[in-house]
Amino acid sequence: MHAKTDSEATSIDTSWPPRSPPRRPVYYVQSPSNHDVEKMSYGSSPTGSPTQQYYHCSPIHHSRESSTSRFSASLKNPRSLSGWKHVKVGHGGDDVEDDDDDGGEMDGRDECKANNFRLYICLVLLFSLLFTVFSLILWGASKSYKPKVFIKHIVFESIYYQAGNDQSGVPTDMISLNSTVLISYRNPATFYAVHVASTPWELHHFQLKIASGQMKKFTQSRKSGRKVVTIVKGYQVPLYGGIPVLANRREHKESIAVPLNLTFVMRSRGYILGRLVKTKFYGKIRCFVTLNGNKLGKPLNLTDSCIYQ
Repeated sequence: MHAKTDSEATSIDTSWPPRSPPRRPVYYVQSPSNHDVEKMSYGSSPTGSPTQQYYHCSPIHHSRESSTSRFSASLKNPRSLSGWKHVKVGHGGDDVEDDDDDGGEMDGRDECKANNFRLYICLVLLFSLLFTVFSLILWGASKSYKPKVFIKHIVFESIYYQAGNDQSGVPTDMISLNSTVLISYRNPATFYAVHVASTPWELHHFQLKIASGQMKKFTQSRKSGRKVVTIVKGYQVPLYGGIPVLANRREHKESIAVPLNLTFVMRSRGYILGRLVKTKFYGKIRCFVTLNGNKLGKPLNLTDSCIYQ
């Protein structure tokens, strides 16, 4: 064998990798489970059953055994499972807590809001339905309280018949008439008042209008009545030969008899629930009366001479 020089020995020593120091034994401590504690309490003496066990093993064996012991301990103690959290691993390798709890809480809030909205819609629909039914009941009940209108009499105060010219200058006979009509109005309703109006009151000789008047509007309270007087008159109305009776008896007015018709429409409106629920009544009235020259200034009874529609 050839003897090695110092340089060769030095190169050989440096070429070998350095030796790692010897590994020290690792000791792991495991706490006893609840089942082991029970055995300790009912079994041997404290000196014979140590409260801790020591294992001398490799790190790989320790990881398997420790994980097994932890899993078995978690199964024995369910409370330890309840504290676990779901963890996700992010793209960078960091652990990210799962937001299932937050998502569940948000879903619960959204569901609660949806339920409240449905309840609100149901209440609105229910209130609308009840209000509609109540309004229909009131409206139906109001139809049985139709106002009562009666024509009492008419008084012809004066009548003038003379020759004249119309607005275009055509010569013709002219008539001026003044009269008053008395009616009786009653509102039998027990829970609402009525507002009363009418169309113009007109006196016709067939199709020829010779006088007209307008009744004043009024409001009649519930279960009450009144008497209304309306003036119906005409001033210098051209006849164009429409009433030949007057032409033949120009100078004998006391003996004239002219058939006339008094027509108008009575309108009654009752507000039951303000302007939301209201009821209307229309009554067309037509009375037959005869103008007698010898009864000027005297009331003519019309109680049985009118048609109410």
